[in-house]
Amino acid sequence: MTDEYMDAGVRDPELPGRLLTIERDALVPLLRGRADADFEIWTEACPDWTVRDVLAHCAAVLNRVVESRYEKGVFSPVANQRDIEELAGLSHQEVVDQLERGMTEAGPLIAKAGGILDGIGLGEWVHAGDVRDALGVPGAYGGVGLPSALALLARISREKGKVALHADLDDRDEPLLLGEPDGQRPPARFIGDAPTLVRLYSGRSVRGARFELAGVAAEELNIYA
Repeated sequence: MTDEYMDAGVRDPELPGRLLTIERDALVPLLRGRADADFEIWTEACPDWTVRDVLAHCAAVLNRVVESRYEKGVFSPVANQRDIEELAGLSHQEVVDQLERGMTEAGPLIAKAGGILDGIGLGEWVHAGDVRDALGVPGAYGGVGLPSALALLARISREKGKVALHADLDDRDEPLLLGEPDGQRPPARFIGDAPTLVRLYSGRSVRGARFELAGVAAEELNIYA
């Protein structure tokens, strides 16, 4: 695995943009080759949304960043649904065009925001995994972007004050440290593969996955809860 990891307390301002670029180059070609019917498949991770809805949401969030369009409740469930509906008149591939634009242009603006928007980079990558999962693409929450996603996840989990956890990953020599030590509760322990760890921290299904988790309940790890 590429050495993308840093001290979870140190912000790399370029990291979210790199992750978006990596994901753009992987996801957009996949979507260009898909039939219209594939965009109407319902996703498991976001059961009220189809593949198209997830992509429209992702495109809308990134384009708000690009266009500096923020208002109260901009990332609320109501606003998310409104953004999806605003793109209803576009074809599936036009939605992909919007997503590609956002993934290309949002990175530098996220970098300049001082960290407040960094979670968007990780969220977009996770949603790309939701799409791949719905389409039956192997390794939905893995791929080239995984090291960058894990580095960002480690820092965000610490900023959110999640339980300290040592993750012994199958393809990494040293444990990945997540969450925030509090001096009272001993660190939890995860043993397994990195995509399963991502699923746990993003509240996605781990049905059928083989892993060990000790010292913490799975629901305590979800950074979106």
